[in-house]
Amino acid sequence: MNTALTLAEQILSYKAAKTVLADEIVVVEVDQVMIVDSIAPDVIRIINEDLGGEIKFPEKISIVIDHVSPASNIEVAKAQKQAREFAQKHAIKLFDVGRGICHQLLIEEKRAKPGEIILGSDSHSTTYGAVSAFGTGMGASDIAMAASSGKTWLKVPKTVKVNFLGKKKKNVYAKDIALEMIRQLTADGATYASIEYHGLEDFSLSERMTMANLAVEAGAKVGLIPVSGLLLNDYNVPDWLFVDKDANYFKEIEIDISKIESVVAAPSFVDNVQTVKSIQNKKVDQVFVGSCTNGRLDDLHIVADILKNKKVAEGTRLLVIPASSKVLEEAVADGTFASLLASGAIFATPGCGPCMGRHMGILAPDEVCVSTTNRNFIGRMGSAQSEVFLASPATAAYTALRGFISGGENA
Repeated sequence: MNTALTLAEQILSYKAAKTVLADEIVVVEVDQVMIVDSIAPDVIRIINEDLGGEIKFPEKISIVIDHVSPASNIEVAKAQKQAREFAQKHAIKLFDVGRGICHQLLIEEKRAKPGEIILGSDSHSTTYGAVSAFGTGMGASDIAMAASSGKTWLKVPKTVKVNFLGKKKKNVYAKDIALEMIRQLTADGATYASIEYHGLEDFSLSERMTMANLAVEAGAKVGLIPVSGLLLNDYNVPDWLFVDKDANYFKEIEIDISKIESVVAAPSFVDNVQTVKSIQNKKVDQVFVGSCTNGRLDDLHIVADILKNKKVAEGTRLLVIPASSKVLEEAVADGTFASLLASGAIFATPGCGPCMGRHMGILAPDEVCVSTTNRNFIGRMGSAQSEVFLASPATAAYTALRGFISGGENA
Protein backbone atom coordinates (compact mmCIF):
# COMPACT_ATOMS: atom_id res chain seq x y z
CA MET A 1 0.00 0.00 0.00
CA ASN A 2 1.62 3.25 -1.14
CA THR A 3 -1.30 5.51 -0.21
CA ALA A 4 -1.18 7.14 3.22
CA LEU A 5 -3.98 5.55 5.27
CA THR A 6 -5.59 5.90 8.67
CA LEU A 7 -5.56 2.88 10.99
CA ALA A 8 -9.14 2.00 10.04
CA GLU A 9 -8.32 2.24 6.33
CA GLN A 10 -5.22 0.09 6.83
CA ILE A 11 -7.12 -2.70 8.57
CA LEU A 12 -9.97 -2.77 6.05
CA SER A 13 -7.53 -2.49 3.12
CA TYR A 14 -5.55 -5.45 4.37
CA LYS A 15 -8.69 -7.52 4.86
CA ALA A 16 -10.05 -6.51 1.43
CA ALA A 17 -6.68 -7.23 -0.23
CA LYS A 18 -6.78 -3.82 -1.92
CA THR A 19 -6.45 -0.20 -0.93
CA VAL A 20 -9.76 1.22 0.29
CA LEU A 21 -10.53 4.73 1.49
CA ALA A 22 -13.19 6.41 3.61
CA ASP A 23 -16.78 5.97 2.38
CA GLU A 24 -16.01 2.94 0.19
CA ILE A 25 -17.97 -0.28 0.76
CA VAL A 26 -16.02 -3.49 1.41
CA VAL A 27 -16.83 -7.13 2.06
CA VAL A 28 -14.28 -8.65 4.42
CA GLU A 29 -13.64 -11.75 6.47
CA VAL A 30 -13.94 -11.26 10.22
CA ASP A 31 -11.63 -12.63 12.89
CA GLN A 32 -14.08 -12.93 15.76
CA VAL A 33 -17.85 -12.69 16.22
CA MET A 34 -19.02 -12.13 19.78
CA ILE A 35 -22.63 -12.87 20.80
CA VAL A 36 -24.05 -11.86 24.20
CA ASP A 37 -26.92 -13.59 25.98
CA SER A 38 -29.44 -10.79 25.59
CA ILE A 39 -29.38 -10.98 21.78
CA ALA A 40 -28.42 -14.66 21.38
CA PRO A 41 -32.02 -15.93 20.85
CA ASP A 42 -32.51 -13.61 17.86
CA VAL A 43 -29.12 -14.49 16.37
CA ILE A 44 -29.77 -18.23 16.77
CA ARG A 45 -33.25 -17.92 15.24
CA ILE A 46 -31.92 -16.09 12.18
CA ILE A 47 -29.10 -18.61 11.69
CA ASN A 48 -31.46 -21.56 11.99
CA GLU A 49 -34.43 -20.19 10.05
CA ASP A 50 -32.82 -17.99 7.39
CA LEU A 51 -29.24 -19.19 6.99
CA GLY A 52 -29.68 -22.95 6.98
CA GLY A 53 -28.14 -23.45 10.41
CA GLU A 54 -24.66 -23.13 8.92
CA ILE A 55 -21.65 -22.05 10.98
CA LYS A 56 -18.60 -21.87 8.70
CA PHE A 57 -15.92 -20.99 11.28
CA PRO A 58 -17.06 -21.95 14.81
CA GLU A 59 -13.57 -21.22 16.15
CA LYS A 60 -14.14 -17.55 15.29
CA ILE A 61 -17.24 -17.22 17.47
CA SER A 62 -17.66 -16.51 21.19
CA ILE A 63 -20.94 -16.64 23.11
CA VAL A 64 -20.89 -14.79 26.42
CA ILE A 65 -23.57 -14.97 29.12
CA ASP A 66 -22.97 -11.69 30.90
CA HIS A 67 -25.81 -9.19 30.48
CA VAL A 68 -28.25 -10.92 32.83
CA SER A 69 -25.93 -13.25 34.68
CA PRO A 70 -27.09 -15.27 36.55
CA ALA A 71 -30.56 -15.51 35.05
CA SER A 72 -33.15 -13.23 36.63
CA ASN A 73 -36.31 -15.12 35.62
CA ILE A 74 -37.54 -18.24 33.82
CA GLU A 75 -37.61 -16.69 30.34
CA VAL A 76 -34.02 -15.48 30.68
CA ALA A 77 -32.99 -18.89 31.98
CA LYS A 78 -34.60 -20.57 28.94
CA ALA A 79 -32.78 -18.22 26.55
CA GLN A 80 -29.46 -18.90 28.24
CA LYS A 81 -30.07 -22.64 28.08
CA GLN A 82 -30.68 -22.28 24.35
CA ALA A 83 -27.38 -20.40 23.95
CA ARG A 84 -25.50 -23.13 25.82
CA GLU A 85 -27.04 -25.87 23.66
CA PHE A 86 -26.29 -23.95 20.45
CA ALA A 87 -22.67 -23.45 21.49
CA GLN A 88 -22.26 -27.13 22.34
CA LYS A 89 -23.86 -28.27 19.07
CA HIS A 90 -21.56 -26.13 16.93
CA ALA A 91 -18.37 -26.39 19.07
CA ILE A 92 -18.48 -22.65 19.80
CA LYS A 93 -16.51 -21.13 22.68
CA LEU A 94 -18.92 -20.37 25.54
CA PHE A 95 -18.19 -18.09 28.47
CA ASP A 96 -20.86 -19.05 30.98
CA VAL A 97 -22.36 -17.33 34.02
CA GLY A 98 -19.76 -15.78 36.30
CA ARG A 99 -16.85 -15.76 33.86
CA GLY A 100 -17.38 -12.06 33.21
CA ILE A 101 -18.16 -9.32 30.70
CA CYS A 102 -17.74 -10.02 26.98
CA HIS A 103 -15.27 -7.23 26.17
CA GLN A 104 -13.12 -7.94 29.21
CA LEU A 105 -13.00 -11.64 28.32
CA LEU A 106 -12.04 -11.24 24.68
CA ILE A 107 -9.14 -9.03 25.74
CA GLU A 108 -8.12 -11.36 28.59
CA GLU A 109 -8.23 -14.41 26.34
CA LYS A 110 -6.51 -12.54 23.48
CA ARG A 111 -9.35 -13.33 21.13
CA ALA A 112 -8.87 -9.74 19.89
CA LYS A 113 -5.50 -8.81 18.39
CA PRO A 114 -3.98 -5.84 16.52
CA GLY A 115 -5.24 -5.52 12.96
CA GLU A 116 -8.15 -7.92 13.40
CA ILE A 117 -11.85 -7.27 12.78
CA ILE A 118 -14.03 -8.08 15.80
CA LEU A 119 -17.81 -7.83 15.53
CA GLY A 120 -19.90 -7.86 18.68
CA SER A 121 -23.62 -7.89 19.40
CA ASP A 122 -22.98 -5.12 21.91
CA SER A 123 -22.42 -1.47 21.06
CA HIS A 124 -19.34 -1.17 23.27
CA SER A 125 -17.41 -3.58 21.07
CA THR A 126 -15.34 -0.50 20.24
CA THR A 127 -13.39 -1.60 23.35
CA TYR A 128 -11.24 -3.88 21.16
CA GLY A 129 -9.67 -0.79 19.65
CA ALA A 130 -7.59 -0.69 22.85
CA VAL A 131 -5.33 -3.26 21.15
CA SER A 132 -5.71 -1.75 17.65
CA ALA A 133 -8.41 -4.19 16.59
CA PHE A 134 -11.28 -2.91 14.45
CA GLY A 135 -14.01 -3.59 17.01
CA THR A 136 -17.58 -2.55 16.31
CA GLY A 137 -21.10 -3.42 17.40
CA MET A 138 -23.83 -4.76 15.13
CA GLY A 139 -27.43 -5.93 15.40
CA ALA A 140 -28.79 -9.46 15.33
CA SER A 141 -29.10 -9.83 11.55
CA ASP A 142 -25.55 -8.67 10.77
CA ILE A 143 -24.11 -10.72 13.61
CA ALA A 144 -25.99 -13.82 12.45
CA MET A 145 -24.72 -13.39 8.89
CA ALA A 146 -21.13 -12.90 10.07
CA ALA A 147 -21.34 -15.90 12.43
CA SER A 148 -22.76 -18.08 9.67
CA SER A 149 -20.57 -17.00 6.75
CA GLY A 150 -17.45 -15.61 8.41
CA LYS A 151 -17.85 -12.36 6.44
CA THR A 152 -19.46 -8.94 6.74
CA TRP A 153 -19.80 -5.72 4.77
CA LEU A 154 -18.68 -2.35 6.06
CA LYS A 155 -18.48 1.21 4.87
CA VAL A 156 -14.94 2.41 5.49
CA PRO A 157 -15.29 5.08 8.20
CA LYS A 158 -13.81 8.54 8.04
CA THR A 159 -11.39 9.21 10.87
CA VAL A 160 -11.38 11.77 13.66
CA LYS A 161 -7.86 12.23 15.00
CA VAL A 162 -7.69 13.13 18.70
CA ASN A 163 -4.30 14.33 19.92
CA PHE A 164 -3.86 14.10 23.69
CA LEU A 165 -1.21 16.35 25.20
CA GLY A 166 0.29 16.62 28.69
CA LYS A 167 -0.02 14.50 31.82
CA LYS A 168 -2.90 13.77 34.19
CA LYS A 169 -3.42 15.73 37.40
CA LYS A 170 -3.83 13.91 40.69
CA ASN A 171 -7.30 12.32 41.00
CA VAL A 172 -7.84 12.50 37.23
CA TYR A 173 -8.24 9.20 35.43
CA ALA A 174 -8.88 7.74 31.98
CA LYS A 175 -12.64 7.99 32.55
CA ASP A 176 -12.40 11.73 33.13
CA ILE A 177 -10.33 12.12 29.96
CA ALA A 178 -12.72 10.02 27.88
CA LEU A 179 -15.72 12.03 29.13
CA GLU A 180 -13.95 15.28 28.31
CA MET A 181 -13.31 13.96 24.79
CA ILE A 182 -17.01 13.18 24.41
CA ARG A 183 -17.93 16.62 25.72
CA GLN A 184 -15.78 18.23 23.05
CA LEU A 185 -16.87 15.95 20.21
CA THR A 186 -20.52 15.76 21.42
CA ALA A 187 -22.69 12.64 21.32
CA ASP A 188 -22.94 12.68 17.52
CA GLY A 189 -19.68 14.41 16.65
CA ALA A 190 -18.04 11.23 15.37
CA THR A 191 -21.06 9.45 13.90
CA TYR A 192 -19.95 6.38 11.89
CA ALA A 193 -16.36 7.58 12.18
CA SER A 194 -13.21 6.01 13.51
CA ILE A 195 -11.73 7.87 16.45
CA GLU A 196 -7.96 7.52 16.29
CA TYR A 197 -6.32 8.24 19.65
CA HIS A 198 -2.80 9.71 19.78
CA GLY A 199 -0.61 10.59 22.78
CA LEU A 200 -1.67 7.72 25.05
CA GLU A 201 1.67 5.91 25.04
CA ASP A 202 1.83 5.93 28.86
CA PHE A 203 -1.68 4.52 29.28
CA SER A 204 -2.09 0.96 30.54
CA LEU A 205 -4.18 -1.62 28.71
CA SER A 206 -7.00 -1.06 31.21
CA GLU A 207 -6.93 2.71 30.64
CA ARG A 208 -6.93 2.19 26.87
CA MET A 209 -9.95 -0.09 27.20
CA THR A 210 -11.80 2.68 29.02
CA MET A 211 -10.92 5.18 26.29
CA ALA A 212 -11.87 2.88 23.38
CA ASN A 213 -15.01 1.66 25.15
CA LEU A 214 -16.46 5.17 25.22
CA ALA A 215 -15.77 5.95 21.55
CA VAL A 216 -19.29 4.83 20.67
CA GLU A 217 -20.71 7.48 23.01
CA ALA A 218 -19.48 10.09 20.52
CA GLY A 219 -21.25 8.13 17.79
CA ALA A 220 -18.11 6.38 16.53
CA LYS A 221 -18.13 3.14 14.59
CA VAL A 222 -14.71 2.22 15.99
CA GLY A 223 -12.07 3.68 18.32
CA LEU A 224 -8.46 2.75 17.52
CA ILE A 225 -5.45 3.25 19.77
CA PRO A 226 -2.00 2.46 18.33
CA VAL A 227 -0.24 -0.32 20.25
CA SER A 228 2.65 1.39 22.03
CA GLY A 229 4.61 1.50 25.27
CA LEU A 230 4.42 -1.59 27.46
CA LEU A 231 1.75 -3.14 25.23
CA LEU A 232 4.45 -3.81 22.64
CA ASN A 233 5.69 -6.58 24.95
CA ASP A 234 2.32 -8.33 24.89
CA TYR A 235 1.10 -7.94 21.31
CA ASN A 236 2.62 -8.60 17.91
CA VAL A 237 1.69 -5.70 15.67
CA PRO A 238 1.57 -6.50 11.94
CA ASP A 239 4.19 -4.55 9.99
CA TRP A 240 1.47 -3.10 7.76
CA LEU A 241 -0.35 -1.50 10.72
CA PHE A 242 1.28 1.78 11.73
CA VAL A 243 0.53 5.45 12.27
CA ASP A 244 1.01 7.26 8.97
CA LYS A 245 1.57 10.98 9.54
CA ASP A 246 0.30 11.73 6.03
CA ALA A 247 -3.06 9.99 6.50
CA ASN A 248 -6.17 11.97 5.62
CA TYR A 249 -8.32 12.87 8.64
CA PHE A 250 -11.65 14.59 8.21
CA LYS A 251 -11.42 16.19 11.65
CA GLU A 252 -8.66 16.76 14.21
CA ILE A 253 -8.87 18.02 17.79
CA GLU A 254 -6.34 18.52 20.58
CA ILE A 255 -7.04 17.83 24.25
CA ASP A 256 -4.63 18.99 26.95
CA ILE A 257 -4.87 16.29 29.60
CA SER A 258 -3.11 18.50 32.16
CA LYS A 259 -6.09 20.89 32.15
CA ILE A 260 -8.74 18.22 32.80
CA GLU A 261 -10.35 18.01 36.25
CA SER A 262 -12.48 15.28 37.81
CA VAL A 263 -15.76 15.25 35.92
CA VAL A 264 -19.11 13.49 35.76
CA ALA A 265 -21.57 12.99 32.92
CA ALA A 266 -24.78 14.35 34.40
CA PRO A 267 -28.26 13.05 33.48
CA SER A 268 -29.29 12.12 30.96
CA PHE A 269 -26.66 12.37 28.23
CA VAL A 270 -23.07 11.15 28.17
CA ASP A 271 -21.89 14.45 26.67
CA ASN A 272 -23.49 16.46 29.49
CA VAL A 273 -20.10 16.61 31.19
CA GLN A 274 -19.57 18.83 34.23
CA THR A 275 -16.80 19.15 36.78
CA VAL A 276 -17.26 17.39 40.10
CA LYS A 277 -16.69 20.72 41.86
CA SER A 278 -19.64 22.30 40.04
CA ILE A 279 -22.07 19.56 41.01
CA GLN A 280 -20.76 18.36 44.38
CA ASN A 281 -22.96 17.79 47.43
CA LYS A 282 -25.79 16.10 45.53
CA LYS A 283 -27.13 13.27 47.70
CA VAL A 284 -26.49 9.79 46.27
CA ASP A 285 -28.36 6.58 47.07
CA GLN A 286 -26.20 4.08 45.19
CA VAL A 287 -22.66 3.90 43.86
CA PHE A 288 -21.86 1.23 41.28
CA VAL A 289 -18.27 0.28 40.47
CA GLY A 290 -17.95 -2.15 37.58
CA SER A 291 -18.89 -2.70 33.91
CA CYS A 292 -16.79 -3.11 30.78
CA THR A 293 -15.72 0.52 31.23
CA ASN A 294 -14.30 0.40 34.77
CA GLY A 295 -14.56 -3.04 36.39
CA ARG A 296 -10.90 -4.07 36.22
CA LEU A 297 -8.41 -4.71 39.01
CA ASP A 298 -6.80 -1.27 38.84
CA ASP A 299 -10.27 0.29 39.17
CA LEU A 300 -10.98 -1.80 42.28
CA HIS A 301 -7.57 -0.84 43.68
CA ILE A 302 -8.42 2.86 43.31
CA VAL A 303 -11.68 2.41 45.22
CA ALA A 304 -10.14 0.22 47.93
CA ASP A 305 -7.28 2.66 48.51
CA ILE A 306 -9.66 5.59 48.99
CA LEU A 307 -11.96 3.61 51.32
CA LYS A 308 -9.21 1.83 53.27
CA ASN A 309 -10.04 1.75 57.00
CA LYS A 310 -13.15 3.84 56.31
CA LYS A 311 -16.85 3.03 55.90
CA VAL A 312 -19.36 3.72 53.16
CA ALA A 313 -21.64 6.58 54.20
CA GLU A 314 -24.85 5.62 55.98
CA GLY A 315 -27.77 5.68 53.56
CA THR A 316 -25.57 5.01 50.52
CA ARG A 317 -25.09 1.59 48.90
CA LEU A 318 -21.78 0.66 47.26
CA LEU A 319 -22.15 -2.16 44.75
CA VAL A 320 -18.93 -3.60 43.29
CA ILE A 321 -19.01 -6.08 40.40
CA PRO A 322 -15.67 -7.23 38.94
CA ALA A 323 -15.47 -7.37 35.15
CA SER A 324 -14.38 -11.01 35.17
CA SER A 325 -13.72 -13.99 37.40
CA LYS A 326 -10.00 -13.38 36.86
CA VAL A 327 -10.37 -9.85 38.23
CA LEU A 328 -12.31 -11.23 41.20
CA GLU A 329 -9.67 -13.90 41.89
CA GLU A 330 -6.91 -11.29 41.78
CA ALA A 331 -8.89 -8.97 44.07
CA VAL A 332 -9.30 -11.80 46.58
CA ALA A 333 -5.63 -12.79 46.36
CA ASP A 334 -4.23 -9.30 47.00
CA GLY A 335 -6.68 -8.33 49.76
CA THR A 336 -8.72 -5.84 47.74
CA PHE A 337 -11.90 -7.89 48.11
CA ALA A 338 -11.58 -8.11 51.90
CA SER A 339 -10.74 -4.42 52.19
CA LEU A 340 -13.82 -3.39 50.20
CA LEU A 341 -16.05 -5.74 52.18
CA ALA A 342 -14.73 -4.25 55.41
CA SER A 343 -15.68 -0.80 54.13
CA GLY A 344 -19.24 -1.93 53.49
CA ALA A 345 -19.19 -2.75 49.78
CA ILE A 346 -21.61 -5.31 48.34
CA PHE A 347 -20.16 -7.74 45.78
CA ALA A 348 -22.02 -9.56 43.01
CA THR A 349 -21.32 -12.11 40.25
CA PRO A 350 -18.84 -10.93 37.60
CA GLY A 351 -20.88 -9.61 34.67
CA CYS A 352 -22.71 -6.50 33.53
CA GLY A 353 -24.86 -6.20 36.65
CA PRO A 354 -27.23 -3.19 36.74
CA CYS A 355 -25.56 -1.36 33.83
CA MET A 356 -28.44 -2.06 31.43
CA GLY A 357 -31.15 -1.97 34.10
CA ARG A 358 -32.16 -5.64 33.99
CA HIS A 359 -31.15 -6.87 37.45
CA MET A 360 -28.76 -6.69 40.44
CA GLY A 361 -29.02 -3.12 41.65
CA ILE A 362 -31.59 -1.33 39.50
CA LEU A 363 -32.83 2.03 40.73
CA ALA A 364 -36.18 3.07 42.22
CA PRO A 365 -37.95 6.33 41.32
CA ASP A 366 -36.11 9.44 42.58
CA GLU A 367 -32.94 7.51 43.44
CA VAL A 368 -29.56 8.88 42.41
CA CYS A 369 -26.63 6.71 41.35
CA VAL A 370 -22.99 7.50 40.65
CA SER A 371 -21.81 4.82 38.27
CA THR A 372 -18.56 3.89 36.53
CA THR A 373 -20.56 2.58 33.56
CA ASN A 374 -20.91 4.11 30.10
CA ARG A 375 -24.50 5.32 29.71
CA ASN A 376 -26.82 7.51 31.79
CA PHE A 377 -29.89 7.73 29.55
CA ILE A 378 -33.35 8.06 31.10
CA GLY A 379 -34.30 4.69 32.62
CA ARG A 380 -30.93 3.14 31.77
CA MET A 381 -30.41 1.61 35.23
CA GLY A 382 -34.01 1.26 36.35
CA SER A 383 -36.78 3.79 36.90
CA ALA A 384 -37.21 6.58 34.37
CA GLN A 385 -37.46 8.86 37.42
CA SER A 386 -33.98 7.93 38.67
CA GLU A 387 -30.76 9.81 37.88
CA VAL A 388 -27.40 8.37 36.84
CA PHE A 389 -24.11 10.28 36.96
CA LEU A 390 -21.16 8.65 35.17
CA ALA A 391 -17.81 8.98 36.90
CA SER A 392 -14.35 7.56 37.42
CA PRO A 393 -13.73 4.91 40.09
CA ALA A 394 -12.07 7.58 42.23
CA THR A 395 -15.06 9.92 42.12
CA ALA A 396 -17.31 6.91 42.79
CA ALA A 397 -15.24 6.00 45.84
CA TYR A 398 -15.19 9.51 47.30
CA THR A 399 -18.94 9.72 46.70
CA ALA A 400 -19.54 6.42 48.48
CA LEU A 401 -17.42 7.64 51.39
CA ARG A 402 -19.31 10.91 51.84
CA GLY A 403 -22.80 10.01 50.58
CA PHE A 404 -22.94 12.81 48.05
CA ILE A 405 -21.11 13.58 44.80
CA SER A 406 -17.55 14.34 45.74
CA GLY A 407 -14.01 14.22 44.42
CA GLY A 408 -10.55 13.89 45.91
CA GLU A 409 -9.99 17.61 46.05
CA ASN A 410 -12.82 18.05 48.58
CA ALA A 411 -12.93 14.67 50.34
